[in-house]
Amino acid sequence: MEKRHELDLHPHAAGNDRRDFLKGALSLMASTALPAGFATSAFAAATGKPEKTEVKVGFIPLTDCASVIVASKLGFDKKYGITIVPSKEASWAAVRDKLVNGELDASHALYGMIYGVHLGIGGPKKDMAVLMTLNQNGQGITLSNQLKEKGATTGPLLAKLIKAEPREYTFAQTFPTGTHAMWLYYWLAAHGVNPLSDVKTIVVPPPQMVANMRVDNMDGYCVGEPWNARAIADGIGFSVATTQQIWPDHPEKVLGTTGEWVKKYPNTARALVAALLDASRYIDEVKNRASVAKLIAEKAYVNAPEAVIAGRFAGAYEDGLGKKWQDPKLMKFFDGGKVNFPYLSDGMWFLTQHKRWGLLKTDPDYLAVARQINQIALYKDAAAMAKVALPASDMRASKLIDGVVWDGKNPAAYAASFKIKA
Repeated sequence: MEKRHELDLHPHAAGNDRRDFLKGALSLMASTALPAGFATSAFAAATGKPEKTEVKVGFIPLTDCASVIVASKLGFDKKYGITIVPSKEASWAAVRDKLVNGELDASHALYGMIYGVHLGIGGPKKDMAVLMTLNQNGQGITLSNQLKEKGATTGPLLAKLIKAEPREYTFAQTFPTGTHAMWLYYWLAAHGVNPLSDVKTIVVPPPQMVANMRVDNMDGYCVGEPWNARAIADGIGFSVATTQQIWPDHPEKVLGTTGEWVKKYPNTARALVAALLDASRYIDEVKNRASVAKLIAEKAYVNAPEAVIAGRFAGAYEDGLGKKWQDPKLMKFFDGGKVNFPYLSDGMWFLTQHKRWGLLKTDPDYLAVARQINQIALYKDAAAMAKVALPASDMRASKLIDGVVWDGKNPAAYAASFKIKA
């Protein structure tokens, strides 16, 4: 693990200016009648000290929860004056509810779920915040052995089968506004299958996907690792697509919380992001991947065989049909900080898909919503604390599986441009 350094809480302030500022803040507190607790929070703001030192962070048993676990177990949190308490959750709906009611301070969360809650789609409406992106890539679409026996081993062949042999084909995703729903819908539509009318979609928590496929409850599912690799290891399904094939270096999980929590505990939020940046940097060092796979495989975390996690975690893929490859677009947690920046265009993309599939009835102010949710100024402060480089722009451009480029410049036109939509 990297050598610990003393943290300069205000790297941009000269020593004398900082002392003068603190004197002024403390003298003001002493001479003014203020509400109970205000002095403590004002002192925290003046010094950069976390207002709350124990931080309960939710996670779902998935490989991409790794940075939360590593930050806690390897002590990256202590460097910034906080203690991360990981909290294993049963479903994304539980994560949503516990964030909204304050049982969790923050959580490993689906990008689109945070945006959906902010806009009141499919649940309670509450101002939300994305503090950072936790990972890119590393999800997948698994199809059942029954579809393999029918010859539906690619997207075009699946589309052909659905048309030739009509029945109720059932596909699972993990949350209606979440990433897996959007990857599944985008992939099906790219092959001419309307996910709203040609097939049935259901919601299943990630760790329950394999068990449900085993008893023939579904024809396919989209989920994060290791639950695609697990289906292959258990001999019940095969990988028809990885999500990095749909969108290379796509945004995936984020560190999510409420807008209210960020306002109340800004220094804690910065410390939390800085700790997870350090953990992300550690995970992305190739030499550490095997030990991290072993750690997160434990029952308290992902609760899956280490070997099932380790392969794809290191980019070693097989599809269950005989093909093996080393994927350069493996699950990334850091990549020099490129992974973690909360790009406005990433958040806006999920809004375009919510509009495409009728979850939003009208176009929102895409850029304004992204600016409300993605805490870019706070992230930049935390990145400075962790000595992480920043990108040149708050937006980025990507080409998806259908050849269409997304750059965030005209989101309403982009959302309306798809042939298959609600």
